[in-house]
Amino acid sequence: MTRTIISSPTREVMIGFDQPFVIIGERINPTGRKKLAEEMKVGDFSRVEADALAQVQAGAHMLDVNAGIPLADEPAILAKTIQLVQSLVDVPLCIDSSITDALESGLAVYQGKALVNSVTGEDEHMERVLPLVAKYGAAVVAITNDETGISEDPDVRFEVAKKIVNRAADHGIGREDIVVDPLVMPIGALGTAGRQVFHLLRRLREELLVNTTCGASNVSFGLPNRHGINTAFLAMAIANGLTSAITNPLHSEIGSVVKAADVLAGNDENCARWIASNRDSASAETGRRRGRRGVAPT
Repeated sequence: MTRTIISSPTREVMIGFDQPFVIIGERINPTGRKKLAEEMKVGDFSRVEADALAQVQAGAHMLDVNAGIPLADEPAILAKTIQLVQSLVDVPLCIDSSITDALESGLAVYQGKALVNSVTGEDEHMERVLPLVAKYGAAVVAITNDETGISEDPDVRFEVAKKIVNRAADHGIGREDIVVDPLVMPIGALGTAGRQVFHLLRRLREELLVNTTCGASNVSFGLPNRHGINTAFLAMAIANGLTSAITNPLHSEIGSVVKAADVLAGNDENCARWIASNRDSASAETGRRRGRRGVAPT
């Protein structure tokens, strides 16, 4: 089984087919969050601090950190954000940027083994990012698009993933340090998006032997009751081989479906985590039942 190890100075997270599913908290990202972008741009990181602490408390195993703010010094802001977040929480981080200089500035200050988000199958992009990944001993998210864009054929996306894995090997990066993103498209715009991803996840697991991640909330974009779609998607994606996801741990449904999937996949020994996380609610329900029968709760 392929296992991808990501670490902070004090904690190690293992992503793998035989490991508990890994939740990567998505909220430290100014894209689409105007107020957060404005605050980070002027050096106000109070919302970043609150988001970091809240996501870890809610059960995130890792945090994604992005500082993509138009007309701002992204390399400097990303490095400062990483240092701040690492001073507050002990979970490993995913360093998220499309700018190579920003990735390097983040990797230069990161303590531990980071996950770099991301590299695509474009030749020029691979030759910029993969040497950085090798230099800093990081792992990397591989996005399954290339110069031709995002194919609607999952088998074409599989070939892009295979190309990245092979090119990474040329730089001394093993498949255990590559986490492939199959690219989740909005189901409201592309009715086959779910089937495409599930097909690709199976091939990535069974043939390429790589771990996987995705931006899980993309699937519900533009639809009502997005949380309902997202949780159903996660359960089905995990069943087809997904081993981690960048998502919002503050929605309790996400944590519940992940813990349940771990139980059903045999990755929660003796159901210990499920029992521990549901012990309080079970005790409360027992108390309510006793109360209805006229028996005082103990």
